[in-house]
Amino acid sequence: MPTTPIFITCSPRPLVGRTLVARLLSEFLLLKNGTVAAFDINLKEPSLLDYLPRITETAEIDNTYGKMALMDRIIVNDGIAKVIDLGFHAFDEFFKMSEEIGFLKEAARRGVSPVILFVADSDRVSMRGHAMLKQQIPATARVTINNEYVLRGEMPAAFAGDRMLRIGALPVFLKTYIDRETFSFTSYLRNEKDQSTELSQWIRSNYVSFRELELSLILQGS
Repeated sequence: MPTTPIFITCSPRPLVGRTLVARLLSEFLLLKNGTVAAFDINLKEPSLLDYLPRITETAEIDNTYGKMALMDRIIVNDGIAKVIDLGFHAFDEFFKMSEEIGFLKEAARRGVSPVILFVADSDRVSMRGHAMLKQQIPATARVTINNEYVLRGEMPAAFAGDRMLRIGALPVFLKTYIDRETFSFTSYLRNEKDQSTELSQWIRSNYVSFRELELSLILQGS
């Protein structure tokens, strides 16, 4: 039976491009599959709900009811890919909950495949968060995101050996352009006549990376 993927974009640090990754991935899945279910677990940061309100619902994990409501929505093998934008404030609590309820085992039992997309940074908080995930999440379910706008230069040695997905750095004026809440990556591709522009190539490159990630997950589960 085919499995349903859950992509969890996360970092214990704010302002590392986590929501950008969630936006790109959600729009890619929507374009490819025609549907996607996105969940926003954030406080004050610009979040997925601000950018994609039509496909995103808010979720809370600071109480038992919120945790159970989220789990009921995501641990279901319905063929609809899920994307969770996990705010930095909820990082520790989410993975504490995950371990306590045996999230990975329950997901596997129900035909669901969680994938943790950890957005890397070079500070101590990120290193501790990454180390915790390595202990709790098998390497097959982890992907480290190298957002070159945040991590300029070489990746820290702590991330060596991880499965990596690179998000190239854009010039500041293009970064400001895509940060507008009304901006859509897919709409830009459809409406931009010149497909050789830097932004068109950047979006296509990221979509290709997500497609390759999907294919690797399919091969991994076969």
